[in-house]
Amino acid sequence: MPKAIWNDVVIAESDDTVVVENNHYFPRSSLREDVLRPSGTTSVCPWKGTASYYSLELDGAASADAVWFYPQPMDGAEMVGHALRGRRPGRYRCGCDDVVTGATTGSQPWR
Repeated sequence: MPKAIWNDVVIAESDDTVVVENNHYFPRSSLREDVLRPSGTTSVCPWKGTASYYSLELDGAASADAVWFYPQPMDGAEMVGHALRGRRPGRYRCGCDDVVTGATTGSQPWR
């Protein structure tokens, strides 16, 4: 079962992930509510649409804008609607030991 692990803590796991561009998108219901913090950040993917973000926070550790989702995906990207994906390569990884690769926005890589 794929797992999302952040700072050695499982924050999501599900057999119902959607894989897009070799990245796992987890169902919203599979994420631990206690680690999610709302964020006002948005970004735009030319084929998926506008992404909204959550930050992660647990036991004094925080990761701003580390998880995103597409509340209203564009036509052709419905499979990622309301599913969440994380960033932070090396710190946020799929439980199958594949590192979740960071995307890029503009010239700035995700950290």
